[in-house]
Amino acid sequence: MMTPRKRSANLTEPEIKVLQILEDYYNKNGYPPSIRDILTAGKFSSTSVVNYYLNQLETSGHIERSGRVSRGIRILKPFSELALGTVEKAEKAVKQLRETMEEVLHIPLVGRIFASAPTLLPGTDGFSMITPETFVDVARSMLPAREKTDELFALEVRGDSLIDAMVNDGDIVIMKPIKEVRNGELVAIWLSDKEETTLKYFYLENGKVRLQPANPEMKPIIIDDPSHVQVQGKVVMVIRPL
Repeated sequence: MMTPRKRSANLTEPEIKVLQILEDYYNKNGYPPSIRDILTAGKFSSTSVVNYYLNQLETSGHIERSGRVSRGIRILKPFSELALGTVEKAEKAVKQLRETMEEVLHIPLVGRIFASAPTLLPGTDGFSMITPETFVDVARSMLPAREKTDELFALEVRGDSLIDAMVNDGDIVIMKPIKEVRNGELVAIWLSDKEETTLKYFYLENGKVRLQPANPEMKPIIIDDPSHVQVQGKVVMVIRPL
């Protein structure tokens, strides 16, 4: 004799309805309902339909039936447990959503940086100002795992000297302060002698600094005295506003 194959625990709506009738009837009367009781309570079309759903519930392990005993139905997995499982799944989903929201970083947008010829800006910080308390939301998962996030800041790009590096006018660059700069890094530069700022690739060559654009129509900027070059941050991410 073949043993019935146990199917998925996911129940259909009629099966859930029958299971709920079984539990409600037992809780009210202290004993299981008959097939005709289930037929009446569930308004099913026939007793054979009720018997089919009972067989399905038995196959999935939710009830146990004894053909030799009148009303021989024993509930193994009550409807209340199914409902509880649904609540637990919902609570888990809310928890995951909350954790995801907590991983969104609110990075301050502190100003604008020019990806063009170095531009004279007011003030001494090197960036044209943007309204205070302006932030850029970035998912933590989009940044390198080891990246420290508490010092990150954002700048809005103006100009088109970096179009070949996929940095366009209006993009947002996420920056991090750095103590040392390596050749080839894309950095925000403050030229202290001219009080000008620019966003370029940095190269130190033969005692001079070359600020390299990524636009074939623009020439590199050569700084004879490296002491006039102050690196204010390195680009770690580029965001293109929708």
